[in-house]
Amino acid sequence: MPLTHDLQFAVELARGAGKIVLDHWGKVERLTKTHVAASSEAVTDADRASQRFIIAGIRKRFPGDGIIGEESETGTSITFDVRDPAGRAWVIDPIDGTNNFISGLGNFAVCIGLLEKGNPVLGVVYDVTRDLMYSAAAGQGAWLGNRRLHALQSPLSDSSMIMLSSNLLNKDGSLPAYPSRWMSQTDWKLRMLGSAALEAVQVAAGVAHGAVTVNGKLWDIAAPAAIILEAEGVLTDLKGRAIFPFDLANYQGAKVPYLAAGVAAHPVLLREIQQNS
Repeated sequence: MPLTHDLQFAVELARGAGKIVLDHWGKVERLTKTHVAASSEAVTDADRASQRFIIAGIRKRFPGDGIIGEESETGTSITFDVRDPAGRAWVIDPIDGTNNFISGLGNFAVCIGLLEKGNPVLGVVYDVTRDLMYSAAAGQGAWLGNRRLHALQSPLSDSSMIMLSSNLLNKDGSLPAYPSRWMSQTDWKLRMLGSAALEAVQVAAGVAHGAVTVNGKLWDIAAPAAIILEAEGVLTDLKGRAIFPFDLANYQGAKVPYLAAGVAAHPVLLREIQQNS
């Protein structure tokens, strides 16, 4: 069944949440997520207000759909309300790039993704301060506003841009070798935006040849995944394995590392990561 109306709904929902976020910008207090052990991971009242708005809209329009959200009202857990892991589930990041948001840096996004049978079938990434709407639905292409998006098909070159998440540490707290190697031994242009979703959609938009996120969660990739795949990009984990279909059963915020890239760049970047981790 075509997702045209579902996509328009998600776009309008993201714009509404974006207005809430902007109303809070410059007026927020940094809080802490108490469900993340020994964590200083940031959250604000704006995150919770944005997610509250999005969830209310989804529950009104699609009361039978599941919902996964990064935040909760108490800060003691994520939101996980999925009765059927093989059905439809909306995955929400109310502000991707919260640290940027708190600091006054305008790189943050509202992300709304839809998984069906664990596969990303719809995604919206709204770059709030720039009023840029990245969107896609299965079989309908990827778009930035009214412009069709295509991932780069060309090989890596000296002018290639690679997006890196700001936290690149391995599970043991060490820094893998590939970021240092790319910085010191290649001419690739490395960039960190501080928002995993905004970094990932640059691959779909043909701006970057690749994007690497090491410590992201499902809500960091669910929405961008639909856009990347519809733009004919490639998406895997850092070992080259498929991320989707994703097993939603009892998901409680486990990390979902990923490499998004153009079709020619992906095997080269994957080999670099595997040989220099």
